[in-house]
Amino acid sequence: MASANKNARRIVLVILAVIAFAAWRLFGSNTSFSENKKSFYIKTGSSFNDVMEGLTTQGIIKNPGTFKWVALRLDYDKKVKPGKYVIEKGSGIYTIIKILVSGRQTAVNLVINKLRTKEDLAKKIAGNFECDSTTFMEMLNNGDSLRKYGLDTNTVMTAVIPNTYSILWNTSAKGIFKKLYNEQEKFWNNERKKKAAGLNLTPVQAYILASIVEEETNQEADKGKIASVYLNRMETGMKLAADPTVKFAMKDFGLKRIYYKYLQYPSPYNTYQHTGLPPGPICTPSPKTIDAVLNSPSTSYLYFVAKPDLRGYSNFATTYDEHMRYAKQYQLALDSFTILKGGN
Repeated sequence: MASANKNARRIVLVILAVIAFAAWRLFGSNTSFSENKKSFYIKTGSSFNDVMEGLTTQGIIKNPGTFKWVALRLDYDKKVKPGKYVIEKGSGIYTIIKILVSGRQTAVNLVINKLRTKEDLAKKIAGNFECDSTTFMEMLNNGDSLRKYGLDTNTVMTAVIPNTYSILWNTSAKGIFKKLYNEQEKFWNNERKKKAAGLNLTPVQAYILASIVEEETNQEADKGKIASVYLNRMETGMKLAADPTVKFAMKDFGLKRIYYKYLQYPSPYNTYQHTGLPPGPICTPSPKTIDAVLNSPSTSYLYFVAKPDLRGYSNFATTYDEHMRYAKQYQLALDSFTILKGGN
């Protein structure tokens, strides 16, 4: 009797040990990376074998055999969902499979600051999401697709307000653009639209003007006054003659000085050659710059040029003679600075 009880206890202990081992393999740590967390990407159309290969080769799980055995019994091979999944260090097999089966993705935080071209936007999207730059560019250059948004291939970038956007990794190119466009619609509330109309501008035109102001200065205090210069020029029929539009037209953003020969560059974006605003923005201006345009003061200024202290602020003038005096001061200061720096 005592022997039978002893054997029974041994069997129970063995069973408990097996259960404990199984629980440890199922719920204990099954990650093999040293970071606190790791992102795992499942592309659209991936099979269960693709997922297993990715988890193994990327060093995310340390017991692929057990993982596969459990995953198959939970029918995960029939429930593969694309997306970006963040796996915490120390996660168990059951926890990882539960995340993947549920499709509980971690959204990408897309940070957009100043971008100059459609190509810049497409490259940023491709670097953060599943869709590639070619697909995104095709959409940005498709006039038929853009028409329903009231945009064209020149104005399309006005749909992009610099901000941080939370978007799922496997969102399509059209889905990403729609997200940006919808946020732009929220930005242009009734108050901003009313201010734009008060300046005889549409929201798109205000955005284009803000893009020029954005490229003209980093000094917030000057942005409204610079906007007033361009608004006054448009009202009087003067050409905007904005140097940044020449850089954009030439796609040479490293130019330090705009020489006379550059002013002849043929492009609808060259505001030395054409009257009025260019057909599209030359960068994505910050919300602050757009608001600076919308709240620009009423002035008689028609000219501005950098101050000779070279700190980034500008002198503003109403007459051409006054402007030339300021321009000469700036030119002398710039020449002296160039000589000190050992330039030509």
